[in-house]
Amino acid sequence: MKYLKVIAFTHKQIELKELGKLVICEENLTAKLHEVKAEFGISELFYVATCNRVEFVLITPQLVDKAFATKFIQKLNIGLCSHHTGLFVEAASIYEDREALNHLLRMSCSLESLVVGEKEILAQLRKAYDNCREAGLTGDGLRMFMNCVVKTAKEVYTHTGIAKNPISVVSLAYRKLKDLKLCSNARILIIGAGETNQNISKYLQKHKFSNFAVFNRTLSKAQKLAKDLNGQAFELSALKDYNKGFDVIITCTSAVEPIITPEIYATLLNGDTSKKTIVDLAIPNDTAPEVLEQFPVNFIEVFSLNEVAKRNLHERYQELSHAETIIDQNIAEFCVTLKQRKIELAMRQVPEKIKEIRNTAINSVFAEELLGMDQQSREVLEKVINYMEKKYISVPMIMAKDILINN
Repeated sequence: MKYLKVIAFTHKQIELKELGKLVICEENLTAKLHEVKAEFGISELFYVATCNRVEFVLITPQLVDKAFATKFIQKLNIGLCSHHTGLFVEAASIYEDREALNHLLRMSCSLESLVVGEKEILAQLRKAYDNCREAGLTGDGLRMFMNCVVKTAKEVYTHTGIAKNPISVVSLAYRKLKDLKLCSNARILIIGAGETNQNISKYLQKHKFSNFAVFNRTLSKAQKLAKDLNGQAFELSALKDYNKGFDVIITCTSAVEPIITPEIYATLLNGDTSKKTIVDLAIPNDTAPEVLEQFPVNFIEVFSLNEVAKRNLHERYQELSHAETIIDQNIAEFCVTLKQRKIELAMRQVPEKIKEIRNTAINSVFAEELLGMDQQSREVLEKVINYMEKKYISVPMIMAKDILINN
């Protein structure tokens, strides 16, 4: 476990608006991660970015400190100047060994989230890990850690009240939107067809909103969400020419540059001067700051949900100790599992060695004696050898595991 390291940039030390500067564009993500993995001799690596955190999980024997984090971020080449890099690294939390696992488990159980008790973080973690696994960035080590992460989170959500009457960033955003008392026929533009917008769309549909237009880079994904909402689907590039008017924009994409610029917003207004609403749940924001300066807007973003999130934490405070007990139990169990896995890896050549000895005995050492045996005797001998071979493989592994665990 000592090689497990985490470099975490979260809402606890960094303003949400600033966190967006650390997000890596999806188009370049895999290439950049492979580049830093090779550059720093990292065995395994995965990256997760949500609305309130950007984190890098590493398996590496080398020292991971502020100096390492500085070089690491610089190598990612995400457009940060040295000043901003220094500020981010200074605010970063770096974990290793048992602390790193404890952090991952707390994160998966939403104890480290802006909104404690929201389950979306587990799905986001799993998706981030799966993407990196499919890209060849992870291996057996992170596979084991993720198994522990998922198991622990499920136990916490099942056996505590941490997620009772679940609240999420999406539900908080909808509450603020609901307070504006929009009519059910309000024209709603949805930019991005990812999980966040899918979730908020369910709230809108449940409360009888019915007038939707969905924009997404991949048209097929926009069409899928639009079909669920009985709305229209467009490619994202069509946004700049859309002139059918709107009342609400809901946006959440992985873009690293603003999508809603003053020019596009003016086109969307199509001469309408009334105050509109933008729900921007993207990190970094999809809305350019100039839009808020130049036009009257009800602006709902992740940062503005902080106060509601704090009240939510207070309501769930008594459940935190229950969750932490489950986390401690799972870490203790995982330490045993990890020791067993080390034995398995160390002894994985035993079966091959046993088979080599067996083949040498049959084909060389006792070849002449075996030729003199009748068919029935040879079959009995074969059964005896097969039985002993299995025992010679399993018994040492069992004994080794017992010795290591008991010590």
